[in-house]
Amino acid sequence: MTTHLFSPIRLRSFDLPNRIIVAPMCQYSAVDGKANNWHTVHLGQLALSGAGMLIVEATAVEPIGRITPGCLGLYDDDTEQALGWTLDAVREVSPIRMCLQIAHAGRKASSGRPWDGGQLIPASAGGWQPAGPSAVPHLEAEAPPREMSLEDLQALTQRFVEATERANRLGFDAIEVHSAHGYLLHQFLSPISNHRTDQYGGSLENRMRFPLEVFTAMRAAWPAHKPMGIRISCSDWVEGGWDIDGTIAFAKRCETLGADWIDASSGGVSPKQKIILGPGYQVHFAEAIRKEVKIPVMAVGLITEPAQAEEILTSGKADMIALARGMLYNPRWAWHAAAELGASIEAPRQYWRSQPSTQKALFGKTSFGAR
Repeated sequence: MTTHLFSPIRLRSFDLPNRIIVAPMCQYSAVDGKANNWHTVHLGQLALSGAGMLIVEATAVEPIGRITPGCLGLYDDDTEQALGWTLDAVREVSPIRMCLQIAHAGRKASSGRPWDGGQLIPASAGGWQPAGPSAVPHLEAEAPPREMSLEDLQALTQRFVEATERANRLGFDAIEVHSAHGYLLHQFLSPISNHRTDQYGGSLENRMRFPLEVFTAMRAAWPAHKPMGIRISCSDWVEGGWDIDGTIAFAKRCETLGADWIDASSGGVSPKQKIILGPGYQVHFAEAIRKEVKIPVMAVGLITEPAQAEEILTSGKADMIALARGMLYNPRWAWHAAAELGASIEAPRQYWRSQPSTQKALFGKTSFGAR
């Protein structure tokens, strides 16, 4: 049976075997920015999921760009080596395409881990002063971030480039620029967090300027044959904030600059956001962008059922489906989706005999028994 969810899709120089993407999910478990055994086990199980591509969590381009002290970084030889060990371990057990999300938290940096409350950690308690487009705190009661100078922006662009070069050296198949969820590049886009009066603030064109400069520099540093996408928050869910019209304008510019997909998410820049939650609550953003660009668009957000995912693709609302929390809850989601939709999927030979007797074609192999 042919399904859209299990049909291949081409991203620049390679084909993904299906349209299921494991979305990046922060684990807050790194030590000084370095990946460790937790990441190896976490990514390893997701790499065996049968998904078409696995996107590694937001990885900071400098220490003060980490969301929490436990977030991954790729900004020196130690962080590169540690992430390389994890990537090598995953490569030994799975052929899945590996993508790295490259990020900077901006004013939302130096936060506590979610299970520790998630609030700003002051320097006196082991944190650091965040930096952002303007000296406007994320929460009114918090100390403001340091407003970045023009020299800061130039230096930071180079750090994004260096992280891109390190990702290529490690052998990642693709990278994704994080311009969503209230982190630095999204902060420049949104008038809620960007109060600058220079060439990087004010008009839509000015607010897009720094994120586009970063994207351009990264694309130039990333090999031409490798795909590179971008995650965008399509709405701040706050009156007067960043919206879908600005998102479409930004997405079209990114397409012109060489983006290979748009990952359509939302929210994160303001605690005043009023998100209307429901199944597939962000899909309409992906659909609106897809009507305006010619590159693939990824839908994400409370997509939980295989039939729901299939309908989104069949009706032309998106080209790929990204799962985050649902994949944590059920790392075998893709296997179950293939069984429900009558498709077959790649799986490790060690697991072939796990398929139910009623699904002998699930893995495209005949079942076998122990001797």
